[in-house]
Amino acid sequence: MSSFFEELKRRKVYRVAVAYVVAAGGIIQLASAVFPAWQLPDWMLRVLVVLLLAGFPIALVLSWVFDFTPRGIESTPAATPAGPGSAPRRRNVYLLVALGLTISAATGFFLLPRASAHRTEKSIAVLPFENFSDDKGNVFFADGIQDDILTNLAKIGDLKVISRTSVMVYRNRPASLRDIGKALGVSAILEGSVRKIGNRVRVNVQLINAANDQHLWAEDYDRELTDVFAIQTDLAQKIAHALRTQLSPSEKEQITRKPTENGEAYLAFVEAHNLAAFLEDFAKLKQAIQLCERALELDPKFALAAANLSILHSWVFHNHEPTAAERELAGKNAELALSLEPDLPEAHLARGYFLYYAERDYAGALAEFAVAQRGLPNNSGVYLVIGAIQRRQGKWQESTANLEKAVSLNPNDTWPLQNLFFNYQVQRDFPAAERTINRALALAPDSFGLHSLLAKMAIAARGDFSVALEGLASLEKNLKSASGPPPGERNPGAEIAFAKGGVLYLQSKFADALAAFEQLPEDGATDGQPWRVEARLVEGVVRQRLGQTAKAREVLLKAKEAATAAVSYAPNDAARRAGRARILAALGEKDAAVAEAKKAIELLPESVDAFEGPGITEALAEVYAVTGENAKAIQVMSGLLERPGNLTVKLLQLDPTYDGLRQDPAFQKMLTEHGGKT
Repeated sequence: MSSFFEELKRRKVYRVAVAYVVAAGGIIQLASAVFPAWQLPDWMLRVLVVLLLAGFPIALVLSWVFDFTPRGIESTPAATPAGPGSAPRRRNVYLLVALGLTISAATGFFLLPRASAHRTEKSIAVLPFENFSDDKGNVFFADGIQDDILTNLAKIGDLKVISRTSVMVYRNRPASLRDIGKALGVSAILEGSVRKIGNRVRVNVQLINAANDQHLWAEDYDRELTDVFAIQTDLAQKIAHALRTQLSPSEKEQITRKPTENGEAYLAFVEAHNLAAFLEDFAKLKQAIQLCERALELDPKFALAAANLSILHSWVFHNHEPTAAERELAGKNAELALSLEPDLPEAHLARGYFLYYAERDYAGALAEFAVAQRGLPNNSGVYLVIGAIQRRQGKWQESTANLEKAVSLNPNDTWPLQNLFFNYQVQRDFPAAERTINRALALAPDSFGLHSLLAKMAIAARGDFSVALEGLASLEKNLKSASGPPPGERNPGAEIAFAKGGVLYLQSKFADALAAFEQLPEDGATDGQPWRVEARLVEGVVRQRLGQTAKAREVLLKAKEAATAAVSYAPNDAARRAGRARILAALGEKDAAVAEAKKAIELLPESVDAFEGPGITEALAEVYAVTGENAKAIQVMSGLLERPGNLTVKLLQLDPTYDGLRQDPAFQKMLTEHGGKT
């Protein structure tokens, strides 16, 4: 072995090895700095490292075989004449190759991961800013500054930006920055503080490398309130430069645009934007609408405020009050925003929501969202709403892909996960649905709504009531020990009682179900949550099963009254008409029930909405089943089982509503045929 090392020295292999390592290290250092600046792909640096590592054993072999002399490159003469010593010489060459490969492999093992980690990750999370103002009520202003900076960054297509909802959970920052960066999948984190005194604003920010907690840079700004937009623009540009992102001319124009010159209008808009995050809280949505209206009064040219006002009215129409007045306000404000700033992405977003929610013009809405997406490439909500439209069009694969993208941009928000869950559930991919809802429950383990979705799916998929019963028992226990309703839950006690009654009804435990329904408020509504139609319908049916004919009719007539009022308020709402049809069927008003169910289908056929349409069609099947039209009920149900929807064989086997079909051979045949499919 000593002769091997002596030969390495004689052939100057050591010298070549050292020179190669120094040169290769310099090349890698230079490439690490130049490649990102030239916007070259990250994989190119890794390829360069691999090539340099592969070249090392080759360089060793060449230095063994050849030598630089005054006469040029010549073969290195052997130390002894060829003969018996040729075998040791071959052995030395093999040892040299093995040594070179071992060194390259070991170096690559340590170097390649670092080369990957060294690459510039163009991703960021903007954490909630601390409010250092003496007036602690200014926390909404600090949130507004954070949100505006995040919105500006989200307009940069070359940068991945985590949505606001997913970063708000770190307001008190229980986790380290490294853990936050890892959880959100970002390389950089922006944190800061805001102090507002009168009309002056002081903003302090730090950009931090999430991998090692190192500060990349920090800035302090002390400006007038009206200059807050200049702060946001400057920050967006500096962050883009620090993360080596490339700004297009349109992106530069977008992030330098001032939405308003009126400081008071801006404050009203910021407060409205914060309230608008509570989509299910109707009272807060009304406050947000009033504040947006106030912002427009103060600055009639405030296009962003008009766009947000339109989106709020569209959501109210879709989820709370589907009236002509809400539709008109949504459309009018969308048009106002577009007339003020035709290229404002949020204005096209508002127009898209109006066309989707109020007009059901899916093609028109998608066209507007495509325009908005070019200016808001990191907006999770845009991907979500596009996915929501696509599933209504029956484009399930495309829809799921967009919802997955929405989840990736907003990983700590349960709403995108719920929508993804719905996709899997209606396609009856129950394992994927269960994995998805469990991801949401990991984020919000005390959410009644999420537990309810999991429990309903377990019943529909497997006929498993244990998930529902265990969940309800746990929620009841937590409710007794809680001082008040959890955040975001309107009245969990009433919701739990209603859910418990529904589960017991499906188990045909009618007396227990009635006891649960009797815990609900007399008027059937609490905290703005309407129970009066569904709760009274099921209660009336339960009383029928218990032989309480007169009381059942009394309850069902009250349900009919409430349902008729709901339909009169929004006559073009298919779900309200479907609910009324089911009540009419329970009352024995067969012709009126069938007519109402068919009217509901006419308003929302499956050809128009492949997501909600099957639920409307299912109401007709229920009407037929309750009124004794077995053949028609089975025909409708068989079609529903062939298509994506919430109806399953397990539900048909369990639901007492279909007890009248149990002995029908056609019903049994249908269950057998579809058992394997669902």
